[in-house]
Amino acid sequence: MMSKIHRFNSMILPRLPPAFSTASGTAVKPKTAIVMLNMGGPETTDQVGDYLHRIMTDRDMIQLPVQSKLGPWIASRRTEEVKKKYSEIGGGSPILKWTNSQGSLLTQALDQMLPESAPHKHYVAFRYVPPFTEDAFREVERTTPANVKFSLIERWASHKLLAKVFSERIKEKLDKFDEKIRDDVLILFTAHSLPLKAVSRGDTYPHEVASTVSRTMEELGGRNPHRLVWQSKVGPLPWLQPYTDDAIKLYAKQGVKHLILVPVAFVNEHIETLHELDIEYCDEVAKEAGILQIERAEAPNVHPTFIAALADVVAGHISNGPRISKQFLTRCPHCVSQRCLASKEFFKRLCGADQNVDKIGS
Repeated sequence: MMSKIHRFNSMILPRLPPAFSTASGTAVKPKTAIVMLNMGGPETTDQVGDYLHRIMTDRDMIQLPVQSKLGPWIASRRTEEVKKKYSEIGGGSPILKWTNSQGSLLTQALDQMLPESAPHKHYVAFRYVPPFTEDAFREVERTTPANVKFSLIERWASHKLLAKVFSERIKEKLDKFDEKIRDDVLILFTAHSLPLKAVSRGDTYPHEVASTVSRTMEELGGRNPHRLVWQSKVGPLPWLQPYTDDAIKLYAKQGVKHLILVPVAFVNEHIETLHELDIEYCDEVAKEAGILQIERAEAPNVHPTFIAALADVVAGHISNGPRISKQFLTRCPHCVSQRCLASKEFFKRLCGADQNVDKIGS
């Protein structure tokens, strides 16, 4: 379950009946609603306490003994420290801003590509801060006709245009290095780590991230050395390694002096890029380790190639389906979580898979 939270932006698409018009002829209701799902991040420091409380008490995110008591205690203890970090990146997370911008550009592209399913409208649904998922779906119900049909896009790690946007972001930073050493700059792809118990259970997240890395290096022509490393470990249990900060230090000891950090599993800027990568790793760890030059590739944000990637993924899904993939409905080999089973059964019913419905327009 946990890796679902860290995957690239997943999108639930309620397919709605045709938009109707007012007396003036102006369409007022979308035909296709695109709900963009994300963990979210606090827009202001005032939201940090509640944000951490929701994370630390969510057993899909983290599992603690006596969680109803220990979770709130940890959240309360960490609140001031995390508030300080958000203050250092401008006072809050830009995830909502970037997601709304991505959604707006996506729906504009889809209106041109797929007039038969237009107008399209995006909705933002966050798990831990407003706009909450339940509120987003109430807004879908409020602004659209009844008889909503749902479908789910939940993975697209090896999409060619996704690899292309990461390669373009890397090229932007490679150009900042002296031409004599440019092909020797070490590219460190960094993604949110995952507890090893989830990996051992059979979660596919590490393989999906690795597939993005592989396709990105193909786009780059494979000239530079590269590695996939992991960041943002939480708690005492073992997680996927090598950790990004450790990798920077160890490569420096090996004589590597020129690096690019690439946030490969993040589609927009947030605290793990703006603070963890930029401040903690680039400004602090790299300097202490003796790195001569380190650059951090920007997240996709609203890069035109990324918007094209989103549009291609959604358009292909609307045109060809499936409503929900068999891969998504397949549990990990060692999964024993009843919450995971219940979640997959819910999505199976929601998207009509239990009725053998496959195509979006069915």
